[in-house]
Amino acid sequence: MPRGDKSAYTDKQQRQAEHIEESERKEGRSEEAAERIAWATVNKQDGGGKRSGSGRKKSAKKATKKATKKAAKKTARKSPAKKAAKKTARKTAKKATKKAAKKTGARKAARKTSGRKTTARKATKKATKKAAKKTAGRKTAKKAAKKSTRTSASRSAAAKKAARTRARKGTNGASS
Repeated sequence: MPRGDKSAYTDKQQRQAEHIEESERKEGRSEEAAERIAWATVNKQDGGGKRSGSGRKKSAKKATKKATKKAAKKTARKSPAKKAAKKTARKTAKKATKKAAKKTGARKAARKTSGRKTTARKATKKATKKAAKKTAGRKTAKKAAKKSTRTSASRSAAAKKAARTRARKGTNGASS
């Protein structure tokens, strides 16, 4: 059988190819391109000519059945411990990507406000340092407040609150 011979195709397959070719021509494709697309589509759907002796490949149904069986075997082989490990790995990866996205979002915002990369980097560094100082300042303020409450248990609630705010103001004033 010479190359391009359509004798192995059934009448139905040939009708389908003609119909596809017509619709491709209506869309503005050339005669050759439309024919090529039509027969490629028929081959994709049916796996080649259906007539006997056409030497067609295994049917698509059999191939998909085999693939699903293989996949089922693979999943059956995996132990529950491996599955759980994969799940936790996915979760940690998700968290990491979220954190990275937040960081890049801050960096992008800094880049938009300033024109150059170096200034953007400086801005992000400054922001992270500021945040670190703020949290450190809060921690020291809390410790100081705790010490003051421990030493003077007889103080009133208002006096304790005032002492805490004074301690906070003292640490914030020193950092800036």
